[in-house]
Amino acid sequence: MIEGELMDIDSKKKINTLPNKMTVIRVAYIPFILVCLCFPGKLASFLAGTFFFMAAITDILDGYFARKYGSVTVLGKFLDPLADKLLVSMTMIMLIPLGRIPVWIVLIIITREMALTALRGIAVTEGVVIQASKLGKYKTAFQSVSMVGLCLHYSYFGIDTHAIGMIFLWGALILTVWSGWDYFRRFKGVFLREP
Repeated sequence: MIEGELMDIDSKKKINTLPNKMTVIRVAYIPFILVCLCFPGKLASFLAGTFFFMAAITDILDGYFARKYGSVTVLGKFLDPLADKLLVSMTMIMLIPLGRIPVWIVLIIITREMALTALRGIAVTEGVVIQASKLGKYKTAFQSVSMVGLCLHYSYFGIDTHAIGMIFLWGALILTVWSGWDYFRRFKGVFLREP
């Protein structure tokens, strides 16, 4: 009985790490961003951009703390990329009816994310772990900056945040296609293995 309780406490410690909590906070920001993007005014856009920025900061912090304290968990490996994909994909979808982002770019980015998620799922069944590449990390950074700019949309202190968002979005699109091709090129052997 005591051994079972100790194992349960140890499992909770592994789940309740600071990086995992940061990831959960990132997911918790999503509804606030989506609600703000339901209203096209400057205040709502400013709040959406601010919430997205704060969510992006948690992404940086959870990776930093995971490396610093060696608290990488299986749950974290699952939740972190999922939180990123939900945050970016749902924000992009909400920006479409506001006319702030081209639909075709959203389709390419989301299709790449779904394809890579499928590749990772297949790889896991074959005992292969596909870690995020540097290209993938750059892509995430460009996406985050572009989403902040496109959420803000209006000019602040003479800075055209929409134009900045679009510049970074084009960079994100290039990195999305490039990193996606790189992942599939490097791990195509996962598909070619005999069952």
